[in-house]
Amino acid sequence: MFRRRLTLSLTLLATAAVIEGLGAAAALSVAERQVQRGRVASDIHTGFVELSATKQRLRTWVAQRQQGAGADPSVRETLHNDMRRTIERLQALSSEAIELDGSAATRSEHLRRQDALAVLSASVGDLKRAVDEAEPLEAGVDAQQAWVALSGVFDRSQGRDVRQLIADSLAREAAAVVRERAAADVSLAWMRGFWLAMATTLALLAMGAAWHFARALRRPLDHLNEGARALQQGQLQHRIPLDGADEFSAVARSMNTLAAELEVHRAREVEQRHELEAQVAARTAELQQALDALRQADARRRQLFADISHELRTPTTAIRGEAEITLRGADRPADDYKAALRRIVDTSGQLAAVINDLLTMARSDIDALSLVRQPLDLAEPARDALVQASALAAVRGVSLQADAVETGRCFVLGDGQRLRQLLLILLDNAVRYSPPGSTVKLRLHADAVDDHGWCIEIRDDGIGIPAHELPQVFDRHFRGHEARRQRPDGSGLGLTIAQALARAHGGRIDLTSAPGQGTTARLSLPACDAPPRARPGQEMAA
Repeated sequence: MFRRRLTLSLTLLATAAVIEGLGAAAALSVAERQVQRGRVASDIHTGFVELSATKQRLRTWVAQRQQGAGADPSVRETLHNDMRRTIERLQALSSEAIELDGSAATRSEHLRRQDALAVLSASVGDLKRAVDEAEPLEAGVDAQQAWVALSGVFDRSQGRDVRQLIADSLAREAAAVVRERAAADVSLAWMRGFWLAMATTLALLAMGAAWHFARALRRPLDHLNEGARALQQGQLQHRIPLDGADEFSAVARSMNTLAAELEVHRAREVEQRHELEAQVAARTAELQQALDALRQADARRRQLFADISHELRTPTTAIRGEAEITLRGADRPADDYKAALRRIVDTSGQLAAVINDLLTMARSDIDALSLVRQPLDLAEPARDALVQASALAAVRGVSLQADAVETGRCFVLGDGQRLRQLLLILLDNAVRYSPPGSTVKLRLHADAVDDHGWCIEIRDDGIGIPAHELPQVFDRHFRGHEARRQRPDGSGLGLTIAQALARAHGGRIDLTSAPGQGTTARLSLPACDAPPRARPGQEMAA
């Protein structure tokens, strides 16, 4: 819109300037023509004056010639030539005057001028012949009569009065000079007025256009400047209030779009920064938790080593003391030695159990247990663990009971020795914390939670675990109050080792228990589709 209005204004100014130029050129041409007409009229008048003066000098020369006053013939020729050239120049000027102004108003004037020039041209010819024949007067000749006769040649030609003809021509040409000068003055005055009018018109148009555009551009330019300052100051929510069809509105819409995009990018950047800060905070918290866990693990390890050293020191001291007491004094009966050796064997078994716990913890402490995993039937390590736990159960007066499971179908990917160790730990805990005469049940079945897994469930009727102690039973060397009372010699490492072995096989151990109602341990392992090299047809039994 502004472009169209600006183009229209510039076109109007350019048109006015062209009109002024054309008018000035036309006025200049008219003035130049009028000035040329005045010059030609002045030259014609001057030519008639010169012709009259030359003729008068020729008359004077003739008088001197008749009187014998020593008139020079060369002067006569010069005067004759001057008159002839003057007549020729006047004829050329007359033709030019006709070309410059051939209107009907000046036609009679041109005709009279040409007629006078024709008579004067003939008169010059007659004068030349008459003057050429002029000789000094002889004695006795009437000078008055000779002068009158010669004057007739000077004053008349073709029956017309040459003097009157020249006088009329001078008067006519003088009037023409005055007329042409007045016309030239009028043309110059008109041209000056025209130029002043056009200059005034152009000035008024320029001032009007400047005022209009200054008024029309001030508001959008102020809005654009304000918007640019807002963007420079980072106020991306600012919008330029221009919604028209002109170029400034288009620029405003572009700037508003730019501001909106920058605002979106800033919001996205802020969001990403917050997300990054949250991630950094989360990673920092995780690192802090890992550091705290490492510190706690280190503290537990220190405590574990202290407990293990204590556990090792106690049975070692007991073995040494039993041997020293037995060896003191006189010989004793063989039954006393057998009883002492039996006590030493029991204590050595306790020591071996503590050493095995220590070695197992040392191997599993790095969460990278050495496993030889291969497809196997889960019933086999379960059967072997039952066999090893039966001796301890018999000593405790606890019976073991297992549901019959067909071998060759419960496939898992695992290490048979480690799985046997894991199940033996669970069975050992169930037997040790069960009262004499109770039963520990083992059942192998499909996992109800994971459709592609197997579950071994070991249930006892022992002392149970309080609810507040369940979350801690898998911590290293943790033992509940009732567990310590029931079994003071425990190290609190069994369930920790068992959970580490279960996770190493991709499974987990879950405990459900209540004080006085027994405990149920569930070992869940993922199934394996590959057929193991097993002994089919066998069944697991207690």
